[in-house]
Amino acid sequence: MERLSRWVNRRSVAALPYDGRFDTREATMHYDQSWMGYGWVGGVEAGLITALAAALLYVLLRRVWRQHPGPAPAMGWAFLLAVLLTGSGDLWDMFYFNYAPLESPQLMRTKLMRVHDPDGIPLRVLGELGGAVLGVFAGWVLLDVARPRRRRTA
Repeated sequence: MERLSRWVNRRSVAALPYDGRFDTREATMHYDQSWMGYGWVGGVEAGLITALAAALLYVLLRRVWRQHPGPAPAMGWAFLLAVLLTGSGDLWDMFYFNYAPLESPQLMRTKLMRVHDPDGIPLRVLGELGGAVLGVFAGWVLLDVARPRRRRTA
């Protein structure tokens, strides 16, 4: 058993000594978030990105489903796709850090190195979810409320 644990420790990333440098080969983020702010600023930036994506997805889906009488399917799919495309990494990080067993300080350190702002994950997730709602709402206002469709009369 001791041989097996030594073999695992020699090959695991957590067993590597930490010298304080950030090695991008070992620890990569879901996408490059190094330009984003920390805390509330990062949450607002993530929300604005998600809002833009949700609005564009709503407009695209509404144009694809022109014959559908209502905007509900486009709203639902735009919200879901925007959250999956822009917020899935932060949602996964929040889930992982809450439920995964991080038993060693080295493993926790290597996992936290992969996250841009570990303290701001809940704020970014909140911003992304709120941004998706606001983006779908903005797309709906631009397409369906500001320019109502003309109904054909036979």
